[in-house]
Amino acid sequence: MKVGIFFGGPSREREISFAGGRTVYDNLDKALFEAVPVFVDSLGNFIRLDWQYIYKGTIRDFYPPVEALPESVHGLQIYLESLGELSIEEQDKIIAKAGKRLQPNEFKQHFDFAFLALHGPYGEDGSIQGLLEWYHMPYSGSGILPSAIGIDKAAQKELLKQNGFATPDYSLIKYSDWSDHSQREGIFKNLVAQLGLPLVLKAPHQGSSIGISIVKEEDFSSFETGVDRSFFTKTIYKSQWLAMGEEKQLASIKQLVDIREGIGMPVLLQDGSIIYHPEELLNHLNHTFSSSATDSITLTNVEHEQQVLVEAFIQGKEFSCIVVQDEQGQPIALPPTEIVKGNEMFDYRSKYLPGLSRKITPINLPTEQIQQIRTDCSKLFKDFGFNVYARLDGFITDRGDIFLNDPNTTSGMLPSSFFFHQAAEIGLNPSQFLTYIIRTSIAERLKTGKDTVQLTRLLQQLDKQIQEQQAHRHDKIRVGVIMGGYSSERHISVESGRNIYEKLSSSTKYEPLPIFLTGSNESHRLYTIPINVMLKDNADDIKEKVQYFEKGGKPHPVLAEITAEAESITRKYTGRTLQEPQRISYEQLKNLTDAVFIALHGRPGEDGALQAELEKLHIPYNGSGIRSSQITINKYETNEILAKHGVLVAKHTMAMKEDWLKDKEAFFQSIEAEFQYPFISKPADDGCSSAVKKIKNRQELEAFSTLIFREMEELDTECARTLSLGFKEEFPNKVGFLVETLISRNGAKHFLEVTGGLLTKYAPDGTVNYEIFEASEALAEGEVLSLEEKFLAGEGQNITPARYATDPERRQKISDKVKEDLKRVAQILNIEGYARIDAFVRVLENEEVETIIIEVNSLPGMTPATCIFHQTAINGYKPYDFIDRILQFGVERTKMKGQL
Repeated sequence: MKVGIFFGGPSREREISFAGGRTVYDNLDKALFEAVPVFVDSLGNFIRLDWQYIYKGTIRDFYPPVEALPESVHGLQIYLESLGELSIEEQDKIIAKAGKRLQPNEFKQHFDFAFLALHGPYGEDGSIQGLLEWYHMPYSGSGILPSAIGIDKAAQKELLKQNGFATPDYSLIKYSDWSDHSQREGIFKNLVAQLGLPLVLKAPHQGSSIGISIVKEEDFSSFETGVDRSFFTKTIYKSQWLAMGEEKQLASIKQLVDIREGIGMPVLLQDGSIIYHPEELLNHLNHTFSSSATDSITLTNVEHEQQVLVEAFIQGKEFSCIVVQDEQGQPIALPPTEIVKGNEMFDYRSKYLPGLSRKITPINLPTEQIQQIRTDCSKLFKDFGFNVYARLDGFITDRGDIFLNDPNTTSGMLPSSFFFHQAAEIGLNPSQFLTYIIRTSIAERLKTGKDTVQLTRLLQQLDKQIQEQQAHRHDKIRVGVIMGGYSSERHISVESGRNIYEKLSSSTKYEPLPIFLTGSNESHRLYTIPINVMLKDNADDIKEKVQYFEKGGKPHPVLAEITAEAESITRKYTGRTLQEPQRISYEQLKNLTDAVFIALHGRPGEDGALQAELEKLHIPYNGSGIRSSQITINKYETNEILAKHGVLVAKHTMAMKEDWLKDKEAFFQSIEAEFQYPFISKPADDGCSSAVKKIKNRQELEAFSTLIFREMEELDTECARTLSLGFKEEFPNKVGFLVETLISRNGAKHFLEVTGGLLTKYAPDGTVNYEIFEASEALAEGEVLSLEEKFLAGEGQNITPARYATDPERRQKISDKVKEDLKRVAQILNIEGYARIDAFVRVLENEEVETIIIEVNSLPGMTPATCIFHQTAINGYKPYDFIDRILQFGVERTKMKGQL
């Protein structure tokens, strides 16, 4: 069956939709479905997207294409709507660069079923559902009416009350009333009197994470800011703007035009004129404030809300519950998840970035209260006429009162989302859950009495294929995916491991087995883990759950009951029941698997220790061998070897704890004598972004040394503040750290940071051939690239291929030189399988090219958003193809050693 995946769209949540569409594209079971990517641009055009663009980090990395972009002095990225009013011919030219325009009446020529991964207005409000029904195309999720209800928070309030559900008291602010500034303070006073404090402000037609603020105190200024945010309007004051300076003005514009956190573009001015491009907006603000007496400018998004929903604040535990249907159409509420936030609001960043909030499943409450939440959610699902699945959010107070709000007919589909997190509790991996959604959606569309013959055939055909697939499940190659570890990059390792597991589980060739590693350098502890434990929030949550079962813990009684309720679903789509974590030895690992994929970062994993254990038992594995891994984990040794071979590296030295303990002043002076501020300090033997800091003065050097040489686990708060450590940012404990000169432009006409991937294969004579990919240009928001920017969807900006020059021929010539340099590094270090090499590139005035190596990663991050997948796409490899090649090389290497 051909499945058209609709993703992107005009809404403010388009980037999450884009990342979710990619998740669906990668995880659809390849034995059952052929995925067809249908990108919806911000003007509502449907585009059969050329598949390689799916693996770009963000929409703006490829659309609109570079050729269509107007000159931007500050290099500001834009969406299509910032190009102004475009004719159909102009739109067609842009679309042709990314794929093929599809008209709705052509859908049936390209796919049999539409999987909707769209969010917000136009995507989950009944619009696209109505269009698809008109053209006889079955689609996923709820129908037209429940979708329309699911997007309108104000209408939901009335329906909740009518159906007997407790809901927070609320009021509405009309845009016409808010536009009259003289009314604003009165509106605030009335709301405080009516609802009390805190007040929760919401944009009623957006996804549940957009345009939300909490006003905690009787402070009119913060209320006004919050209401403006929900209306997507912003007033810029002349005095504040001119006091900012150029750099802060630019940062302010970037935040202002951000569709998630700001008001977005285009914007309407008070005189009715429209500004489309952020560069034009920046110029308008500067010109108006410098050449007129105007003391403020109000900007309003062209698609602003007409009213803002104001709710009374509910003090209690926040939860989210996915409800699904069994084959008889009855709702089954999956275990509600408690959301423990790092800040007051479960906002866009908290929802979609791992580590910023914590998900506890099931919610930490007595069994009766959990069951009451489930009962209420199932009732709401039926009362609102939802179909297939829905995500219902709510609060439970200390008194046990349950308040349901924000019912959603769709859910975020990132690997870490509730959607997959809760489905895992009944034993379904993402691939199986997507199959369940498609099958259940077809059955639901059949109930409408439309296209009965066609839908019946489609359903029968799918059921037959699901049965056949279960019969051949044991014919696959078994791959143990090892994730976790105990380094500061253990959470990224889990993200990588889950991604590898998911890519393999949807394939026709491999049967992955998730394996969690913990312990210490002296003693590795391996555990097979079921899908529900693998999809816990992060490595620490997985470890906690593993230890709970190891001490004799049993599944939560609610989970046991839900598993029994959903047994028919679990058996149909998995053919088995859910297991508990099991401790295994390396010898048992050999019996359970045919090969291993190491998804670890730092130690262990990249240091050769795990490779040594696997080689003893002749288990094929990915990546470089023992000796090469031992070298590349040590950045100092890597630098020394490369420098001896004439490769350009930063000037470097090791700063040791014993010298620091002996005489701190002499320790600092010796570094300062050799290196000018600013310089780079980082662990010599840890992952690529762990504790990498630009040190600008003695105070920061002292703070860095104190943290890295500390005796305790806790971080000194003053030192953490000095180094501007992020929320929950970890800092390793070491006996030495690497000091390097800060690599700078040094007079070059062009200077950029790049990261380049590679893949190896054996030639017929047994020698290793290197395929070097086009490097990505890495743009950091801060002083150095963060873990989030490297690996998490929507966070980093990586431009692939790197922009070495504007002239295409010249760009390619420079790229070929850089690739040759990276290949030489790989050969010197005897890298095998695959790797990622980070470097700076200088293009000099005389056209010479210098590649200065920063570091080599023998097991690079393999999260869905990592730029290595952007690079492999250029060479024709989808992520699964790349992973398949990596595993093939490992198996061939073991065979060549005569060990299989």
